[in-house]
Amino acid sequence: MHTFRSLRNRNYRLFFIGQMISNTGNWMTNVALILLVLKITGSGFAVGLLTACAFGPMLIVSAYAGSVADRYDKRRLLMLTQSLEMLQSFGLAVFAFMPDPPLIGLYALALAGGIFLAFDNPLRRSFVSEMVPKEDIPNAVVLYSAIVNISRTFGPALAGLVIITLGYGWGFTFDGLSYIVVLFCLFMMRPGELYKSARKERGSVREGLAYLRSQPLLFTSFLMMIAVGMFAYNLSVSLPLFVTDSLHSSDTAFTILYSVFSLGAVASAMIVAGRALVKMKHIIIGAGLFGLTMMVLAFMPGVITAGIVVFFVGMASLLYMTATTAIIQVEGKKSMHGRVLALQTVVLGGTRLIGGPMLGGMADIMGGRVPIMLGGAACLLAAGYGFFATRRYR
Repeated sequence: MHTFRSLRNRNYRLFFIGQMISNTGNWMTNVALILLVLKITGSGFAVGLLTACAFGPMLIVSAYAGSVADRYDKRRLLMLTQSLEMLQSFGLAVFAFMPDPPLIGLYALALAGGIFLAFDNPLRRSFVSEMVPKEDIPNAVVLYSAIVNISRTFGPALAGLVIITLGYGWGFTFDGLSYIVVLFCLFMMRPGELYKSARKERGSVREGLAYLRSQPLLFTSFLMMIAVGMFAYNLSVSLPLFVTDSLHSSDTAFTILYSVFSLGAVASAMIVAGRALVKMKHIIIGAGLFGLTMMVLAFMPGVITAGIVVFFVGMASLLYMTATTAIIQVEGKKSMHGRVLALQTVVLGGTRLIGGPMLGGMADIMGGRVPIMLGGAACLLAAGYGFFATRRYR
């Protein structure tokens, strides 16, 4: 089937299976940690600070991690980073089982997880292009996005179910156990069947920046991502505050809405997977639709109507992010994939470091609808900038 053609590659099939299970567990941890901190503090700013701890290290570490990814064996490094992330999940479980979980301990482990993720993210994303031949790369990138979003559909729902029935600690425990599957899948891969580029002795971050600056379309997409990442891709902060503050609903409603958001992304992935949507116009369209749907979401009066709109928010966000990532791996030099994707991770991490606490504090002062509206406006402005910048370059 054309939609799933990259799964004909054995190594990619193993990667797909392992990441599907592990990412579901990872989203359980993300949601459970947010809800646990919100339960302890009742503060939007505290949730934003948690996001800064989890994604802030990307700003500092990811660029260097990208150069490491271009120099060394990605499969072996992934086995190391995934093992460390497994230990972090078990550490969170230990804290969560305590009668009074220490807030500083949760922040510390979130920070440690952010450091591991800063290395792991560019490794995983650049590894995709080594598991399939060039003609399958666009499809492999989209299916990888589908993995993330299918996991994001079930992960929050499972988190809500586990928290209600068993407690926070078991959510983190199940995540830790899920890493065993991904480590087994990485171990079972055949290194001789990987499509590796010539490995550089040194992979300087400066070279990645220079290369990015020399590619006008890639550079434009990165500038767009600064605005989108800062205000729209902080939904892990703005959406729970929107649900609890503006819709006056519960943590369960948030996990349901987040699952519906991810379901929309999965539906979009299935549409995008059979098409080569890797051009600049797809990034612009994705950003524009992302903005429009977020603006509509901000005015929804209840959970049911918000659930309908958030499905389309998920569809638009997937189109935007997939096109932004795929254009790097299709148009960019293979020897630069790790560094450029790492720079993309830096942008996302940096914008969450700043945007998370800012949006959380804004919701505390002005209400939960304002961050959603601001995210929609930022996407629309980014789409407009991308449209005119692309015309100028042409």
